[in-house]
Amino acid sequence: MPVILAIESSCDETSAAVCADGKVLSNFIATQAIHEQYGGVVPELASRAHMQHIVPVVDKALKEANHTLAEVDAIAFTQSPGLIGSLLVGGQFAKSLSLALDKPLIAVHHMQAHVLANLIDDPKPAFPFLCLTVSGGHTQIVLCESPVKMKVIGETIDDAAGEAFDKSAKLLGLPYPGGPLIDKYAKEGNPNRFPFPEPQIAGLNFSFSGLKTSILYFLQNAGKSNLFKEEFTATEEEKQAFIQDNLADICASIQHRIVTILLNKVKKAAVETGIKEICLAGGVSANSGLRNSFQEMGKKYNWNTYIPAFQYCTDNAGMIAITAYYKFLEGQTDPITISSSARAAWSSD
Repeated sequence: MPVILAIESSCDETSAAVCADGKVLSNFIATQAIHEQYGGVVPELASRAHMQHIVPVVDKALKEANHTLAEVDAIAFTQSPGLIGSLLVGGQFAKSLSLALDKPLIAVHHMQAHVLANLIDDPKPAFPFLCLTVSGGHTQIVLCESPVKMKVIGETIDDAAGEAFDKSAKLLGLPYPGGPLIDKYAKEGNPNRFPFPEPQIAGLNFSFSGLKTSILYFLQNAGKSNLFKEEFTATEEEKQAFIQDNLADICASIQHRIVTILLNKVKKAAVETGIKEICLAGGVSANSGLRNSFQEMGKKYNWNTYIPAFQYCTDNAGMIAITAYYKFLEGQTDPITISSSARAAWSSD
């Protein structure tokens, strides 16, 4: 019954979790509210906060799981991708524990962990399955043949869906983090009020840069056009009045287009592969519009659909722990010299 202590520090949340025999026993997360005043994550402040939080978070995770450091069989940490300063804090802490305790070290790719968050709770998907992984920095469709064998078959060629949500929120004047606020206001609006364009990208890849530009021009023109036309450009007062009067419908329309872009590619992937076990993962999978539409599409096409619990959708150590558990079973451990990386590929054949 291997016991894994896992640490996640890829961005602005410090998290520790304990997993025993494939069951996540604890999953603590310390958030960093300081970034709200800056409208986004400040890397230097994030890394400093990780140094403050990491010891008490690990201590809480162990106590909640009713385990001691001596009972841990391996130490896992997020190796990449993420903010390099944040990754270094978690990585160096994990390496120190590994050396001090003489325990194996397991480096985990953050995006692989998001996918395997679907294996934490029952019901679990059967292999092979497809996973739409949507976060602030990544948008991917992953074909999973086993916990340690998966391949990215579709990804964004420019911006991620989470970035499209956050940048749209910023254009609307909503405070950081704005993605959840778009979801909130969208519940009160008409998703078909303002038809934003869907990019025509071949294959299973995504693109959101054009949509962001369309939303920018739409707001600059106070809803008169999605294109840049100087004669339509509204004054700042007209723009703000338009947003205030139509905020719910604008949010609903933006969310509807992002969701349809995502799910149309998932449908295409399901048809091409013949796979009906379909998962959702990543921070944006907490979006209620995406979750509801994903489940509705699953019913329509007779898929078996899976979405992790909310605590395992955002950045968390529980998903790092479950990924490390399966790597441990396969004997996949890492040398103490392994380095952290801001960006790294992780598809495995």
